[in-house]
Amino acid sequence: MKRPLQVILLVLSGLGLLHASLFTDLFLRYVKEGMRPLLIASGVLLLLLGVAEAWATPAKTHGAGHPEQGHGREGDAREHGDEGDAQDPRDEADAKEHGHDHGGHGHDHSTVPRVAWLLFLPALSLLFYAPPALGAYTASREAPKAVASGQRHFDPLPATSPLPMTLTDFTRRVQQDPSGAVRGRTVLLTGFVTPDKGGRDTWYLTRIILSCCAADAQSVKVRIHGTPALPANTWVSVTGAWHPGGTLGTASAPADLDARAVRRIERPINGYTDDLPLVPSR
Repeated sequence: MKRPLQVILLVLSGLGLLHASLFTDLFLRYVKEGMRPLLIASGVLLLLLGVAEAWATPAKTHGAGHPEQGHGREGDAREHGDEGDAQDPRDEADAKEHGHDHGGHGHDHSTVPRVAWLLFLPALSLLFYAPPALGAYTASREAPKAVASGQRHFDPLPATSPLPMTLTDFTRRVQQDPSGAVRGRTVLLTGFVTPDKGGRDTWYLTRIILSCCAADAQSVKVRIHGTPALPANTWVSVTGAWHPGGTLGTASAPADLDARAVRRIERPINGYTDDLPLVPSR
């Protein structure tokens, strides 16, 4: 790839990373919050490399236009017309580079391969069109994340009503708490809507969790009863109580909720964690 294009690619990539990680929170669609400093450092480094390459390019171009004059016996040979006996090694290297050496195939490597232009796509997408966040499409095509088992002691639930809970905590209370403390309690859960392909009057409240990046995303779901589903990927807070089934405190109890109220909300900043929602981004 020619040097001006290399400079443009480095600068665009650096600006894209800084746009996604420093000036917006788009990076949270792809990696965890803890990766932000590394992304910012990478963006700054790419910008510096682009500036350094742009600064060095004129000097390289100027130097290439003034080749050194021949010296010694080879120079004398050319002076006396004996070019056939002594050939400048630089000329020999140039002939090989352009395919004019013996056995060369005549390929021209001075043009940019077409596939190299694809390198601009990710850089431009970060600046002008960020890929959409993971959502209902991803969650509907994978099994829910298994809640870790083996917890024996559960603290008493606060008296707050409705009680804000994460989907993981609600599932753990339903299936592992032998005291059945969640029975009859009004809880408040937050997530986005995922259609339930197997149910007519139910849908899933979902959160997607990133362990490192979007490639290892997992989902946790709670099935919602008693209210029509809003469009897929709509972020909502749901107030309701556990939907009875199986034996509470065992794996036979479903992580289901009878909804009493559903309210639309903006996507929280920490949308890729199963934590209580933070202030939404602007």
